[in-house]
Amino acid sequence: MISYTVWSEAGGIGKTTVSVSLAAAHARNDQSVLVIDMDPQDGGLTHHLGTEDHRKDPEVDNLVRHLVERPKGDFANLTQQVEDNIDIIPSHNMLSDLEQNLNRAAKMEESMHDANFRWPKEKQLRRVLADADIPNEYDVIIVDPPATVGQHLYNAVYATSNLVIPAELSPKGKQSVDGLRDVVDGIEEKLGDIEIGVLGVVPNKVSDTNLQSEYENRLAEQDLPVAPVSIRERGSMLGEAWENQVSIFQLAENDEYRDLRDYEEQTLDKFDQLAKYITEQFEQPTEAPA
Repeated sequence: MISYTVWSEAGGIGKTTVSVSLAAAHARNDQSVLVIDMDPQDGGLTHHLGTEDHRKDPEVDNLVRHLVERPKGDFANLTQQVEDNIDIIPSHNMLSDLEQNLNRAAKMEESMHDANFRWPKEKQLRRVLADADIPNEYDVIIVDPPATVGQHLYNAVYATSNLVIPAELSPKGKQSVDGLRDVVDGIEEKLGDIEIGVLGVVPNKVSDTNLQSEYENRLAEQDLPVAPVSIRERGSMLGEAWENQVSIFQLAENDEYRDLRDYEEQTLDKFDQLAKYITEQFEQPTEAPA
């Protein structure tokens, strides 16, 4: 199974767009995909895929209830199909208080055991997915947490063990590049008993090739792999996909929308290549016969 978290601590660099586009690219390669939206912010992955009908209903079952062991139904009932081969677990407003809810659950659980018992807050998404046999139900799991470091991110990374990091290679996106290695090491130290694999830093919203080369050199100095694919600035196409709540691949394939320009078609190819590059990193080499 392929599992990874799409994350950068810099906001506004296209994290959600990368998540949606990679999910669609995997699906086009006949891989079944589950995307999990752990970002409580309105207008994220859940909005993009048109599944926000119940995010404000305090009575509905949602991911947070399962994380704190207070579910209202089966975990499988949280999933919604949004495209062929793509299911989503939508965001819910309760995610805004995830940290507090996990703290309360930990105190309650620990009060019912001896002094040495610890209820691991950062391991709950992994527990929930394992209990629901999700790793055997899907080929790919993609988690989209908020940019801030906290329990949303800790749970996402502990469940997937891998990161894909979009980075805007511009003066504005400097925060998304500088110190990345230290940030990843800090998350790994916090989680304690897993090793985080960085599958690739993805140059996103690229418009200046000279600047891209400079930032790629700085990333190499931090011992972080740079994906062999960079995504050019495509505001018009991505904006239309967002407005119509579809992936860029659906935008290209549906006659209701305008025909894409040649350079926009190239972006589809880039995400196909990126999904294949990620997939290849999970494939085990075949042993040569004796």
